[in-house]
Amino acid sequence: MKANWRPARTVLAAIYRLPAGGLFLGLVFFALSLTPSLIPRQFVIQGILSGCVFAAGYGIGVFFEWLWNFMGLRPPRRRWAWYAHWTMILIAVGFAFICLWLSTGWQNSIRAVMAMPAVETNQPIYVVAIAVVPAVVLILLGTLIVSGVRLVSGWLRYIIPPRVALVGGIVVVMVLTNITVNGVLGRWAFAAADRFYANLDTLAGACEEQPRDPLRSGSAASLIDWNTIGLDARVYVQSGPTAREIEEITNRQAETPLRVYVGLRSAPTISERAQLALDEMIRIGAFERSAIVIIMPVGTGWVQPPAIDTLEFLYGGDVASVAMQYSYLTSWLSLVTEPNVGVEAARALFDTVFAHWNSLPPADRPELYLHGLSLGAYSSQASINLFDILSNPIDGALWVGPPFASQIWRDVTGARNPESPAWLPEVGDASIVRYANQYEGLESAGRRWGPLRLFYLQYGSDPVVFFDPDILYRRPAWLESPRAPDVSPALTWYPVVTFLQLAFDLVLAQTSPIGYGHVYAPQHYLKAWIEITQPPGWTEDELAALTERLSRQGTYRDIVGGWFRQTDADNEGFPFF
Repeated sequence: MKANWRPARTVLAAIYRLPAGGLFLGLVFFALSLTPSLIPRQFVIQGILSGCVFAAGYGIGVFFEWLWNFMGLRPPRRRWAWYAHWTMILIAVGFAFICLWLSTGWQNSIRAVMAMPAVETNQPIYVVAIAVVPAVVLILLGTLIVSGVRLVSGWLRYIIPPRVALVGGIVVVMVLTNITVNGVLGRWAFAAADRFYANLDTLAGACEEQPRDPLRSGSAASLIDWNTIGLDARVYVQSGPTAREIEEITNRQAETPLRVYVGLRSAPTISERAQLALDEMIRIGAFERSAIVIIMPVGTGWVQPPAIDTLEFLYGGDVASVAMQYSYLTSWLSLVTEPNVGVEAARALFDTVFAHWNSLPPADRPELYLHGLSLGAYSSQASINLFDILSNPIDGALWVGPPFASQIWRDVTGARNPESPAWLPEVGDASIVRYANQYEGLESAGRRWGPLRLFYLQYGSDPVVFFDPDILYRRPAWLESPRAPDVSPALTWYPVVTFLQLAFDLVLAQTSPIGYGHVYAPQHYLKAWIEITQPPGWTEDELAALTERLSRQGTYRDIVGGWFRQTDADNEGFPFF
């Protein structure tokens, strides 16, 4: 009989030897990680997240337990310590089971506000099983680092006092870890990623035919070599509505829009690429159109089709747009490893185009707008110095899903009127800066613009916009009541946990349906451009009909050759990150 109990006693003894504080806080963190955030999570992602969060809680708990002993505080008696240990673990396990049971409802609360079908179960058993792997790996890495600190501090104790040796051990291990991870592994990984994406950019579109239209970038008549722009650039150059397609949709006379794209390989330096873009614009007569849009693409060079197509429909094709690639990497890699490269490219392109535009007679020159999505919005905002354009301002800008690191966005949002929510700020009299999401702000409501029109389109459920490092220790303002309609009412802030949840949401930002998260819908682009440009010659009924036509099931897919689709049953986006 005793032999039957031996394995259980062995397991219990092993658990008892583990730090009670680490297990307790780890289980509590695990349980809280099951609560909703901005983006719905499937059980595999939930398991990985919960394992990482458990490891974070375990590490914090172990640290507090060590700090208690380091400060020489009196420990409880042995018998009371035993009771306290198991009481803490049982409470935490019970709390975790309750949260596992509630997790399906929590995830469905996010799906409900995004008009997604509910799931019957969030697979709690699989969540626990999957969570074990990242938890064990991260705890082992943490244990390795702690062992290194102990080893180094043990060596230093021979020459300096023990507590000074401990601090010295921590500093030495931190420096060595930073050098190894960031200096060696980080640089190697970045170089490998850069080579991979550069080769992908070179080869992806190699089989596509060169444009025959002399007005297209990369054609035989173009100043830009077709072989120097990759797949994303070729999609932008080759797609988009023709004059006939615009006429079919709008029932108005139209012309084919002009699009210029300069690849990263099109010229050796940023300044030369910017000048090449201007020369190409002049060659095709871009400055003879009614409007020009300077577009900063996302990391790999992608320009989201609805962002420019919708404006081309509004203007009957009387639009020229220009984009310039600044990286081969995806947006999040580019933002982490080379955030200033996009800014430098955006400034060079804007300065070059603006100088030429500014030299033209005001009565004859086209309207000038800026546009950027995600990392493109980050770079585009930084491309202009408001003090330089106050005397001769551009007409406006449409910045969509601006990343949380965008300084202008942060400054303007911080200056919002106190009564307006953080997820939909109102700044002053809204004559210069306006915000909108899929529910509010896309109708002017009689408000008048000034000469400069800056427009932010941001969904309340977009983690790219609303993630903030301060969430680690501080409740974000966008969670205050009232909150955005597409944010779960069950979302609650917890220190550390919510930070890690939103960090995962950044990766999942494009898995949401169209019109939520970081997947912006064509009709919202169209309405935003209507608000910014106030296009002449359109009645409200005609604009409403155009909006309905472009957002109708299957229509947009037909227009742009299969690159975008929106249906009631199956909302799909495309990989622009």
